[in-house]
Amino acid sequence: MMPVPGSVAPDFELLDQDGIAHTLAGMRGKWTLLYFYPKDDTPGCTKEACAIRDAMPDFHAIDANVFGVSPDSVKSHKKFAEKYGLPFTLLADEGHAVASAYGVWGLKKFMGREYEGVLRTSFLIAPDGTIKKVYEGVKPEVHAAEVIEDLKSLKG
Repeated sequence: MMPVPGSVAPDFELLDQDGIAHTLAGMRGKWTLLYFYPKDDTPGCTKEACAIRDAMPDFHAIDANVFGVSPDSVKSHKKFAEKYGLPFTLLADEGHAVASAYGVWGLKKFMGREYEGVLRTSFLIAPDGTIKKVYEGVKPEVHAAEVIEDLKSLKG
């Protein structure tokens, strides 16, 4: 079941593209965008990652963390981050336990085929660890700008 705004974001520990462990609890004290995406180096995921990359000065100005999560491996994340110059952390959720905990692992359809995978969803998490906003059905090209606007308005 997907956590809702006002609830405490489920904690986790995952490795990043450099093999370094990160926990959600370790992100407390700053706003955090936790975005789930299906697969490294695919068209939609690349658009979303590059839009976030291009908006990183705005995320830094607001003092916000950005963490991308997919079921890809540490090695895959490393290649993806290097290929596109991604200046934020990608977390490897290979067993999709974190995606499941956030309710974003589910049935998808593509070209008439049904399969399980990550539903493109993001969570805006406040410094105290509560979820402030859930973004479902994210549009990769405009998502970063949408989150920046929401952060500016939430921070007042």
